[in-house]
Amino acid sequence: MAVLPYKDQKAGKKEQVAQMFDNISGKYDLLNHVLSLGIDIYWRKKAISLLKKENPKLILDIATGTADFAIESLALNPEKVIGVDISEGMLEIGRKKLKKMGFDQKIELQTGDSEKLNFEDNTFDAVIASFGVRNFENLEKGLADMFRVLKKGGSLTIIEFSQPESFPFKQIYQFYFKYILPQIGKVVSKDQAAYTYLPESVQAFPYGKKFVDILTKIGYKEAQCLPLTFGISSIYKAKK
Repeated sequence: MAVLPYKDQKAGKKEQVAQMFDNISGKYDLLNHVLSLGIDIYWRKKAISLLKKENPKLILDIATGTADFAIESLALNPEKVIGVDISEGMLEIGRKKLKKMGFDQKIELQTGDSEKLNFEDNTFDAVIASFGVRNFENLEKGLADMFRVLKKGGSLTIIEFSQPESFPFKQIYQFYFKYILPQIGKVVSKDQAAYTYLPESVQAFPYGKKFVDILTKIGYKEAQCLPLTFGISSIYKAKK
C-alpha cells in the first residue's frame, strides 16, 4: 500500500507529494540541513565525485526540488543541467537560488512528472536524483523512464535514505527519525504530515540489495549500493 502524506485526503500519492512540497518549500533547505545535521551536503558531494571520471555533458536531475543536487553537479563542468520536479513551489525557490548564485544559464528547472519525462529516448549522459525516488507513485515506472532518457553507456546516480542495521546506531536512528524529527519538522515547517510522512516513506522504501535488484530487473547494468554514514543513506550507481 502506498505511503501518503495526507491520509485523510482522497488524492493520489503524486498529487499529495506535490502539495506537501509546495507547503514546506520555504523551509525545505533549512530543515534538510538541520535534520540531517548538515551531512546531506557531504552525501551530495560524494555522489557527484563518483561521476567525475565519466565527464557527463548533459545531466538530468530528477525530483530536483530547490536544485541543491543540480548545483552540486556543476562541479563536473557539464554543458547543461536540467532539473525536473512536480512541485512548482520548490522550483520557484530553486529558480531564485540559481539566479542569486548566477547559475541560471547553466541549470534549467522544469515542472514535470518523473514517471512521464518529457524528453526523447537516449538524451542524457547522466541522470541523478537525491532523496526523491521514494516519493514516486510507481517506483519501477519512474526508474524505467529514467532508463529510457539515459544514453547507452550513461550513468544513473541516486542518493536515498536507507536504514542502519547495526546496534546501537539502528536504535538511535529509529528513535530520532520516529520521535524527534517529526517534532522539529512540525515546528519549523508548520506541516506535521510532511515530517510524519518522511520516516514512514523511508520505512517502506526497498533499500540496499532490494533496490539494486529492482534496478537490475529494469535493465540497468553494474547496479551497486554504497552505504553512507552507518547506513543512514546510500548511493546507488548503475549504467545503461
